[in-house]
Amino acid sequence: MHLGGNIQFLRKQKKITQEQLAEIMNVSRQTVSRWEADEVVPELSRLVEMCEIFACRLDALVRENVSDQSEIYSEIRIKRVAPFKMASYVIISSDPESDALGHMDRWAESCGLKKLCPDIKLIGWDFPFVSQELQNRFGLHGYVAACVLPDDFNTNCPGVMYLENKEADYAVITIREPFIQPFERIPNAYKLIMEYLQSNNFKEKNQENVLSCFEHEYIKDDITYMDVFVHVDGVTKADAFSIFN
Repeated sequence: MHLGGNIQFLRKQKKITQEQLAEIMNVSRQTVSRWEADEVVPELSRLVEMCEIFACRLDALVRENVSDQSEIYSEIRIKRVAPFKMASYVIISSDPESDALGHMDRWAESCGLKKLCPDIKLIGWDFPFVSQELQNRFGLHGYVAACVLPDDFNTNCPGVMYLENKEADYAVITIREPFIQPFERIPNAYKLIMEYLQSNNFKEKNQENVLSCFEHEYIKDDITYMDVFVHVDGVTKADAFSIFN
């Protein structure tokens, strides 16, 4: 059982002291210390409250070792992504990722893509052109969701923007269960990639008709995974592959 270590790790990750967590939970600092030492197991109601504070699932807090990055992140690899077509849609809202993905799922149904390919491939990336006022005052953020289109699929169904991504090299990392701690695990994946690029003398690359970065979420053996792609320069050899396969 990793409960005590998880509480300590998540508390430090949030930059919260034992005293601060104790105040939030309305307990003594000594109680928090005993939780982290696995001397006492918190009541269920307090565990649920901690899940809200740390933005994690109860099952992960109690059973998993959330501090073990080797269980969360794959090794970073360089992949040459074959060219692909996509239909995309941008949303600015308080929950743009869910809203944009939901729109693309409905679009795939209306245009017949789901009938042709029930297991549609969705990718997404942050839409950065949202003013600080909208973010700070109204809590609005932007996100772009896109359906990857099979080569033999053609449609003029409205409600999306049609784009093409040219063949390009990407640094890729896979996150296991990214939504256990979405505001920690996903940004940290980008941080790990950037550290890898710097240490191996790779550079980010901006190129016309090539996405600078994107995310691909999928389920395998009932486990949710997310691949994070960052476009890189300086690659000499890499095998091309299709994210649609």
